[in-house]
Amino acid sequence: MWKWMLPMAVVLTGLVTVSGCATAPTSAEDKAALSRDVNTALGKAKVQDQSRQAFLDKAYGYAIFPTGGKGAAGLGGAYGRGEVFERGQKIGYCDLSQATIGLALGGQTFTEIIAFENKAALDDFKDGSLKFAAQATAVGLKAGASANAKYTDGASVLTANPEGLMAEAAIGGQTFSFQPL
Repeated sequence: MWKWMLPMAVVLTGLVTVSGCATAPTSAEDKAALSRDVNTALGKAKVQDQSRQAFLDKAYGYAIFPTGGKGAAGLGGAYGRGEVFERGQKIGYCDLSQATIGLALGGQTFTEIIAFENKAALDDFKDGSLKFAAQATAVGLKAGASANAKYTDGASVLTANPEGLMAEAAIGGQTFSFQPL
């Protein structure tokens, strides 16, 4: 039974990616709103954990998805839009798509920060070859979490602010798109 679930999750991820929203906001107002949301999410994350600033300062780059959302009723999906930074400078826009299959029910919003240890990891993200198993590497964005954050294959994922109610025991993966400024 489980043998068909992983290929199905991969297909669902592909469908979500292909049919997903445009990576960059289309209007100047939407771009400004996304930048405000990113700055607010980053500010909250740094207030929650003073070591986060040092962690991100040491990172080669990072992507911030200020308000992702996910939902599921057996089959699940998530989407978020954000901005990408290299050496502290914004270089583009990004989005994440996630598809899952398994025992899951509910909905949730979240903030996700992906830190890149080096240029190679950021390049993998930008060309779409960086992918994660759902929730496999996430560390909660709470006080002290950055001190324990570890890089796996050059990336470290931090999540915060889960709001809503979601019960989940599912498999799947996240894929990313990047659009330069």
